[in-house]
Amino acid sequence: MLDTIADIWSDAHPELVDIPGASTDGLSASALRRQVTGHLRHEGFTLVAAYASGSMVGFGYAFPCTPEYWYGELLPEIPEHVRAGRLMGLCELAVTPARQSQGIGSRLHTELIKAINPDYASLLVRPDNTAGRTLYERLGYTYAGPYRNEPSGPVYDLLLLKVDHEADAH
Repeated sequence: MLDTIADIWSDAHPELVDIPGASTDGLSASALRRQVTGHLRHEGFTLVAAYASGSMVGFGYAFPCTPEYWYGELLPEIPEHVRAGRLMGLCELAVTPARQSQGIGSRLHTELIKAINPDYASLLVRPDNTAGRTLYERLGYTYAGPYRNEPSGPVYDLLLLKVDHEADAH
């Protein structure tokens, strides 16, 4: 399954394939494999997948985490009421290009929210990931600040969502 997930991720991010330094920055299929393997250790790790005609066409995974773990240096910028709530870190959400804009990403996101039941969800997105940003804004995520996984790594936008449990129940 890990190879299938890596293939979907690569198909969804063609702009990162074969770019020098992408693997070092954690933006490659091999880096994704390492990331997923490491994240499997987190309590509450949840992976959801979408299938069409018997083939996986999308996936997402997330886990509950502490604000200290997820927000890192941005923690002082995060409002106290957000830090006090149950947090879901959304690590990856990818859909094959042929199946994008069909609601699959939204449904995967909804299933992760249902499974983990957080008060808040947060994710990192590259500023140039137009398709991802469009989906996340439509889902209600707002910009919380710039974020780096490592001091020399790429800058991401940290996005935050207040989960509306009543809307998710319908």
